[in-house]
Amino acid sequence: MTTRIVSGYQPGCLGRIVQMHGTYYAQAHRFGLPFEAKVARELAEFAQRLVHPLNRLWLALDDAGDCVGSLAIDAQDLGPSIAHLRWFILGDNSRGKGVGRDLLEQAVLHCDQAGLSTIQLWTFRGLDAARHLYESAGFVLAEEHSGAQWGTLVSEQRFERRRSVG
Repeated sequence: MTTRIVSGYQPGCLGRIVQMHGTYYAQAHRFGLPFEAKVARELAEFAQRLVHPLNRLWLALDDAGDCVGSLAIDAQDLGPSIAHLRWFILGDNSRGKGVGRDLLEQAVLHCDQAGLSTIQLWTFRGLDAARHLYESAGFVLAEEHSGAQWGTLVSEQRFERRRSVG
């Protein structure tokens, strides 16, 4: 199976992104309805803002054109020159094949070329493969605390990557 990365909305991608999040996090971390509803609500709101040139959505598509991964940069919700990396997910058959690295590289390149000073993301302790990927792209742990914004108590982590100047 080959995977290609495309930028922008594709019909059906929003539902698929929500489905991948809901299924994976329910099975792996017991997140339920509050999490899936939050993903659906915030992703739908963001999709309406894709017309803004700094906001971007990347999709990983398989040979059949089906969405098997996603990553978004929201450049409007955290303040000037700060990008919010969101909805980074891969389907089960796409993990460990470099697809996530390809998506992340596209996002970092976009942010650097756009002159955004910082990329932030929220995750939680225990997602070790994702953390390794973030750290390999220059992200560092900036904050950690217990929280339940996803419907289950976890050790929430904020990572950030500052653009190097010069």
